[in-house]
Amino acid sequence: MLLVQPTLEQKTFIRTALDENSHNIQNEIEILKKWLKEQPHLPDTWDEHCLFIFLMGCKFSLETCKKKLEMYFIFRTTLPEFFANRDVRTPELKELIKVMQGAVLPDLTSDGKRISIARAAKYDFETPNIADMVKLIFMVGDLRLKLEETGVFDVYIADFNFPLAKHFYKINPLVLKKMFMCVQEAFPVIIKEVHLINAPPFIEFVMNVIKPFFSLAARTHANVDSFSETLYEFVPKNILPEEYGGNAGKLSDLQDQWIRTLEEYSTWFEKEENIKADLSMTTLKNGLRGDYRELEGSFRNLCVD
Repeated sequence: MLLVQPTLEQKTFIRTALDENSHNIQNEIEILKKWLKEQPHLPDTWDEHCLFIFLMGCKFSLETCKKKLEMYFIFRTTLPEFFANRDVRTPELKELIKVMQGAVLPDLTSDGKRISIARAAKYDFETPNIADMVKLIFMVGDLRLKLEETGVFDVYIADFNFPLAKHFYKINPLVLKKMFMCVQEAFPVIIKEVHLINAPPFIEFVMNVIKPFFSLAARTHANVDSFSETLYEFVPKNILPEEYGGNAGKLSDLQDQWIRTLEEYSTWFEKEENIKADLSMTTLKNGLRGDYRELEGSFRNLCVD
């Protein structure tokens, strides 16, 4: 199965952690639907289940949810490099899949965490287009909005089983900033941990570079030089892929499942591409709730210390 849904016990744990029972969920979803209709620059309607996942990912704060929804639809308009032409069968994404290996794992931890893992498919390869990589990651993220039955917590594992420095210096830092802004300001994810395994000493430099626009330093665990079983202190060994001592099957097979699913949803992605903010002069003169103009400036004036 692509995504094993939470058991009753896991749902109870998640709902208790997010204090779901103190909220009238359907009423709050209706408030969001009404709010969308009142925003001239945003879509009038959207998938109700996705609104529910957004609400959970924002810990049932309506104001936070409104802000994230607005930025989500604005980014869909302003960042076509991430959110346009989203078809996993394009030559660019096919080439990326040859060098990148990753998947959202099917099973959850007992406390409702969903694990995502990524690594290089081979040691020696040409530096891929980072924007294409982000596009693929966000495609999976958007599909999860539809496929997850309820909100879950997220844990990300990045395996640096390749010469990181060789590729990092070729990456446009502006693309990294846009990616992190999307994750933090537009996607309803509750990130519990980030694990960096087989990380070279160079990872300290990388973390210092991204620290200004990614507030996860306190929850990031770096294992320098070689894979360590300390990962099992955070992630149950049995739900990991075989390559990491687990029982979830081969990572390549898990990735193939996701690629097939993305292909099956190609028509859905095409339709979703049109559900975005209208930033024409007609709507802009009515004013945006978010600080869109300042956002544009932050993209142009990126400075990396």
